[in-house]
Amino acid sequence: MSVAGSQAQTFLRIAAHLRPRWRTDSALPRTIQSLLAGEKRFGSRDRRLYRELLYTTLRYLPWIEPGLERDPAEAVRRVAWLAAESPATKHFRAEFAVGEPPAGDRSELLPAWFRDHCPEIFSGAELETQFRRAPVWLRLQTADPARVFEEFDERGWSWRRSDILESAVEWRADADVTQTAAWRDGHIEVQDLASQLLLETIGVEPGARWLDACAGAGGKSLQLARLLGRAGAVEAHDIRPAALEELRSRAQRAGVPNLRTLAQPPTAAGYDGVLVDAPCTGSGTWRRSPHLKWTLTPALVAERAALQRKLLAQFAAGVRPGGRLVYATCSLSRRENGEVVAAFLAEHPAFRPEPFARTFGFEPGALGLTLWPARHDTDGFFVASLRRG
Repeated sequence: MSVAGSQAQTFLRIAAHLRPRWRTDSALPRTIQSLLAGEKRFGSRDRRLYRELLYTTLRYLPWIEPGLERDPAEAVRRVAWLAAESPATKHFRAEFAVGEPPAGDRSELLPAWFRDHCPEIFSGAELETQFRRAPVWLRLQTADPARVFEEFDERGWSWRRSDILESAVEWRADADVTQTAAWRDGHIEVQDLASQLLLETIGVEPGARWLDACAGAGGKSLQLARLLGRAGAVEAHDIRPAALEELRSRAQRAGVPNLRTLAQPPTAAGYDGVLVDAPCTGSGTWRRSPHLKWTLTPALVAERAALQRKLLAQFAAGVRPGGRLVYATCSLSRRENGEVVAAFLAEHPAFRPEPFARTFGFEPGALGLTLWPARHDTDGFFVASLRRG
């Protein structure tokens, strides 16, 4: 058996092991990583190969899954055609990407029920973008980016500075950016461009005091602290101690002096701004996390929307009169976005929508701004900016 033939058999074995989890395991990437790490005979290139083949399978599941049971050879052929070209996949694709490439209506590769939640991604450029691998974006955290770029160039790594946001850099190298001096010294963070654009749209005023109410590991907390400057301050809250511990580590590495973490939610008002980057179903990240297409259900969307309304009402109390409440998700479902904002405004007449400072070519709606993936090759996000009277 050829090397590629052996790779095909290994791929089919791993896929059969994972198949019962495809529609139930929202943490499937961790399961895949653990499974590949447990194969001691795999080198780094083997892990990259099987990761790409598995993620391709998840991205194109309705075109691949039937063949895994009825015609494994055809399933392998289709995966070979659809997988990204790379040094890791080169020999596999050369042997199995034969005949005509798979073709069909790509809207079939999205959950049909989601069309009612977001018809925009079922056609045109947005549909095509769903099947292009999402790039890695970095955010600069230094006033002297030339040193960062010099390191990249010295190592022969490919990169591109964004033409719409000075702080954003597209990472094009097949290398671990966390092993760089720029990362070690806190001069860069990994953060999707749309995530960076989100805070830029609202016009953060330097010197203000903000709460990041659902901070997680704090990508936006760190960006917010930088936008506010040393005269401003960010307090970051999350219910997960491990996330706050990671945020403290990242803030220390980046040398951010104006950020502190809160284990308990604040009870007092008086913030100039409150960011509620709410837990969501993540449909805006399907390009990176295609498994989420198949674990998502209408019931889960409804569950998240109920939580989002609760969190928005809870943390709105912290906004001072004249201050701002910013609501954000990485979901493209209108149930989690505009409908949540509309319900909040109906119950809180003291708040009103605030015009956006920058839109980056997107068209604001009455209740917020959707950052669509196709325009700038990003994840998808929604943001609403509300002013308290």
